[in-house]
Amino acid sequence: MDSSFRRTVEDHRAAVHRLLAPLADRLGTEDLPLHEALGRVLAADLVAPRALPPFDNSQMDGYALRVAEAAHGTALPVGAPIPAGATAPRLPAGTVVPIMTGAMLPAGADSVVPIERADPPRFPPADSQDATVTLPTDVPPGQFIRAAGSDIAAGATALAAGTRLGPVHLGLAAALGIDTLPARRRPRVLVLATGDEVRAPGTALAPGQIHDANSTLLASLLTEAGAQAQCAGISADDPEAFATALAGKLGPAGAPAHDLVITSGGISQGAYEVVRQALAEHGIDFGSVAMQPGGPQGIGLLELPGTAPTPLLAFPGNPVSGVVSFEILLRPALIGLTGAAERRMLSARLAGPLDPPPPPGKLQARRVMVRILHDGGVEASAVGGPGSHLVHALATANALLVLTPDAPTPQAGEPVDALIYGDLS
Repeated sequence: MDSSFRRTVEDHRAAVHRLLAPLADRLGTEDLPLHEALGRVLAADLVAPRALPPFDNSQMDGYALRVAEAAHGTALPVGAPIPAGATAPRLPAGTVVPIMTGAMLPAGADSVVPIERADPPRFPPADSQDATVTLPTDVPPGQFIRAAGSDIAAGATALAAGTRLGPVHLGLAAALGIDTLPARRRPRVLVLATGDEVRAPGTALAPGQIHDANSTLLASLLTEAGAQAQCAGISADDPEAFATALAGKLGPAGAPAHDLVITSGGISQGAYEVVRQALAEHGIDFGSVAMQPGGPQGIGLLELPGTAPTPLLAFPGNPVSGVVSFEILLRPALIGLTGAAERRMLSARLAGPLDPPPPPGKLQARRVMVRILHDGGVEASAVGGPGSHLVHALATANALLVLTPDAPTPQAGEPVDALIYGDLS
């Protein structure tokens, strides 16, 4: 890569994909109990160790019978009931037996009649010795029977490798008697904020200082996208101290402590751009991407002396720039590793004009509130302006309006594409 690049969004997104692609083979797998596997990616095909259902069972509370014996319309003697969970004995010839929902169908039975269709429409007392019942003569074979293996056969693939495990997938594993699943290990991502003016939330601010929103924003986005984020705190604007502190967190050569490092701030053209000054000679290239906000970017395989080479992405310091950088550039590559759900892109009608209009030649992301209207239409209203410092506007909105380079500025009432990151109202 060029040491100082100028790229389109598509080219830089492809560079991020290339940087992270080797992680797919390096992450490895881990066995997780079901209660810890929600949202993780299944690492291998799950083969059903048994059939579901494991035996023929009744779908209704009713009577198990042989259809041919009920066809004559005569009263039939009632045998011992079969509750759910009991082993069912063979059905005696010429007899019907009460059977409960989910109970094993006795051998010899070929249908079930619901209790409400029996005459009388109730079960006899448990101690009855000579009870009889009359059943309909038009009972079809197989009625209200859940056949063994009708859900899934033993040996069939229950879940394919790469499945993002949701509640229904975990429920299937539990139904099959499986209590652990092999999951792809989550990428470990170190998040490091920079700036002499930045202080941790909860601390007092001196004049000229601000609280660090970037660490929380980026770590939360990473967690939501299926990664394992660790915040490394805030580094001062001293290149040597920054490089030393970062090297201490990377792990030795051959044993990387993190799969990816993300920094925020310190990469523009100012006099105190600590990330650029500290890392430009250690495998990281810096430049600009045709995107607003989020134009300044850094990328590369970080190689500090004595440490494991580690992929690094350097994002701008303004909070909205970091969020847009994550959503537009990193999330598409990350979800390929974690299986996280992609953001929805909705077409919406622009409620009002965009002021000011987007700059030419750049992708611009603007905050909008997307609403579903009573008539089923979708409307997007701009929230705040294009400024990259407007965190309240980011929290108030629920989507990014993605405007492609050199496309005509959309006018009120025209369709636009909105990337949904919050709840729809």
